[in-house]
Amino acid sequence: MANIPSEPEFEQAYKELVSTLENSTLFQKNPEYRKALQVASVPERVVQFRVVWENDKGELQVNRGYRVQFNSALGPYKGGLRFHPSVNLSILKFLGFEQIFKNALTGLNMGGGKGGADFDPKGKSDNEIRKFCVAFMTELSRHIGADTDVPAGDIGVTGREVGYMFGQYKKIRNQWEGVLTGKGLTWGGSLIRPEATGYGVVYYVQHMIKYASQGRESFAGKRVAISGSGNVAQYAALKVIELGGTVVSLSDSKGSLIATSAQGFTPAQIDQIAAVKVARQQLDSLVSTEAFSSGDFTYVAGARPWVHVGKVDVALPSATQNEVSGEEAQALIDAGAKFIAEGSNMGSTQEAIDIFEAHREQNKGGAAIWYAPGKAANLGGVAVSGLEMAQNSSRVSWTTEEVDRRLQDIMEAAFQNGLETAKEYVSSAEGALPSLVAGSNIAGFKKVAAAMGDHGDWW
Repeated sequence: MANIPSEPEFEQAYKELVSTLENSTLFQKNPEYRKALQVASVPERVVQFRVVWENDKGELQVNRGYRVQFNSALGPYKGGLRFHPSVNLSILKFLGFEQIFKNALTGLNMGGGKGGADFDPKGKSDNEIRKFCVAFMTELSRHIGADTDVPAGDIGVTGREVGYMFGQYKKIRNQWEGVLTGKGLTWGGSLIRPEATGYGVVYYVQHMIKYASQGRESFAGKRVAISGSGNVAQYAALKVIELGGTVVSLSDSKGSLIATSAQGFTPAQIDQIAAVKVARQQLDSLVSTEAFSSGDFTYVAGARPWVHVGKVDVALPSATQNEVSGEEAQALIDAGAKFIAEGSNMGSTQEAIDIFEAHREQNKGGAAIWYAPGKAANLGGVAVSGLEMAQNSSRVSWTTEEVDRRLQDIMEAAFQNGLETAKEYVSSAEGALPSLVAGSNIAGFKKVAAAMGDHGDWW
């Protein structure tokens, strides 16, 4: 990668994968997979284009649009679209690279990709957002399709944006097909899709708790710190409460809301936070409201929650990449956390991962903190996107119960796959829990590399 500009986010994701592969027996048992890694680390195709649109003042605006079509060995490219001013090629390559192996762990036929634009929906009118989505899809439509590339939502892309883009795709191509996921329920969307990532990470942690405690513990009575306040964080919080846990924090880019009472957040308070986020407002706007000014909450401006939550049992980073630093990782260990699972993509820095993994290796079973990477723990969203694709292909709609059952099965299979693969390829100290980050990386990579080999992509 020395002949291309520095891409720090992508390089971090690449090095994290490579380090776990190198520190396992995978290349000893399958030396040919080194060539597969070399090929898989380069996207099959990167599309970059300009997006020209007009704001409500009649002024011309120009943004950069992207689609990174990283790997199609297992199926059509699949991954979200992100509209945020921070979007650049490095971030989209990192997300697309992670998506390859995340999608492999779902067990569904999906390749990996990611896309978006450096457009900021905040402060824009519905009309401006519609105009941007129409201009964006006008170009993107020539590069995607139900059997080619199926984008979804991500940061800044909700059901509203998906609807605008789907409408424009349909007009240009003159066909209705499942080309986007996260659609409205009346026109091809799947039940449980908005909830899926948040629910999925909690289902995954359920299996971690059960395995580490040998079936003696569950979420009941656990104090759970969550970052973020979007869909992932909201639905993870609601599922934790449903399972008997206590949610002690939520956050956004401006600061963290910390519960100081034994009750923690209630479902009604989370609903109020959801309404604020739909209105594209910040959590600090809630501080003076009746629900949050009773003394049961404190707001910490400009900070993530990890060093402010006190004693916790579970941490679920659910905001954005690199939101847990090495210092914060140690703070979570000192606070008694035993389980950390990423609802966000690459939520922990490499330093944080190293601290979590060292603690796991040096402590037996229940005494250790056990870390699960985003590519395994947060795959519930893309899994239900895959289920939405299946429903679209057969022109049927499954019930909430059916989709939720399939989601639970997929999360359990992903946990077991990472667990058993770690036992097979990674040595651990006696009594230590298996490395879920190594096991998940190896399991996802093996599946993709084998398919690429069958296709003749790295011979």
